[in-house]
Amino acid sequence: MVRAFATIALALALLGAGPVRADDTLWDALADGGHVALMRHARAPGTGDPGHFRLDDCSTQRNLDQAGRDQARRTGAVFRERSVPIARVLSSQWCRCLETARLLALGEVEPMAALNSFFAERAREPAQSADVRAFLAAADADGPSLVVVTHQVNITALTGIYPASGEMVVLRLGGPGIFDVRGTIAPL
Repeated sequence: MVRAFATIALALALLGAGPVRADDTLWDALADGGHVALMRHARAPGTGDPGHFRLDDCSTQRNLDQAGRDQARRTGAVFRERSVPIARVLSSQWCRCLETARLLALGEVEPMAALNSFFAERAREPAQSADVRAFLAAADADGPSLVVVTHQVNITALTGIYPASGEMVVLRLGGPGIFDVRGTIAPL
């Protein structure tokens, strides 16, 4: 198997196509539809939120810095450059997630409470993860892909993967257990 892959990679390199990267395969999967880009919000320095956190007041939350805003814009640009059709863009109601989703500029952003962080209240994880799984189970596995912007704890609870800020975990809808993890796309 390794020899076959090496032969294919060598042939593509000799043809000028360059090496095949895992990210290319994942971007192609997103473009083909039936997948989810489960994205951790872009860079927002710090951990958790301040003690005086209020969902309706961004000034009380940990927010994106300029590098995070630039990161979200770059990610959205790659979606467009690769002509990835998007069915829906969903986001946690936290300001850093909403801002990330809006800066991707891939369509109307739909806030979804089940995507909210449970970092400070771990007891909420089972119910929220069940709600997200139910949503993914009902999603169109044959339609355009989804973009879901949420938090590290939510992504880790669903997939076992600990993503960096701006990293995407690509899921194939409709697999055994609702979805299959296809891989990750590094932060841009």
